[in-house]
Amino acid sequence: MFVKSIVSALALVLITAGAAGAQQTAAAPTRIQQFQAWGAYSYKQGTGNVCYVLSVPTEKKPAGIDHGDNFFIVSQRPGQNISYEPQAMMGYTVKDGSKIEVVIDNKTFVMFTKDKAGWVENAAQEPALVAAMKGGKSMTVNATSRRGTATSYSYSLSGISASLKQIESCK
Repeated sequence: MFVKSIVSALALVLITAGAAGAQQTAAAPTRIQQFQAWGAYSYKQGTGNVCYVLSVPTEKKPAGIDHGDNFFIVSQRPGQNISYEPQAMMGYTVKDGSKIEVVIDNKTFVMFTKDKAGWVENAAQEPALVAAMKGGKSMTVNATSRRGTATSYSYSLSGISASLKQIESCK
């Protein structure tokens, strides 16, 4: 199941990266290393590399519904001047105009949404979200589906610091 989820995630990352740089071709991602719940990956895009860390939820609520494949990603794109950009990838289309909340311990970060993804609403808060992930004990991602279903995903933060360190020197 985990391998299937990772393969799906890699495909989603390529699609997202393709939207960001449609004229550039991206190669298939390579796993650099797994650090507990987080994996570090890279792929070539144009003349540079894109590196990212990715994890899947440890718990999905409500139970008994099809959540699809959900992931949390932090990407590094040196060629595009993007450093540690957090992104929530949902397995379903998110309700138009809704927000995704990322709660780490007692800190809440708000993400704007488009289709199946969410990004930090205030880009200046991206470093604070990443720092909270590194120092946090638990992370929950709350979203609302296009159908109006409130969903919640728990993520382990074990291995996030080591995986981010692994992609620190992405070039």
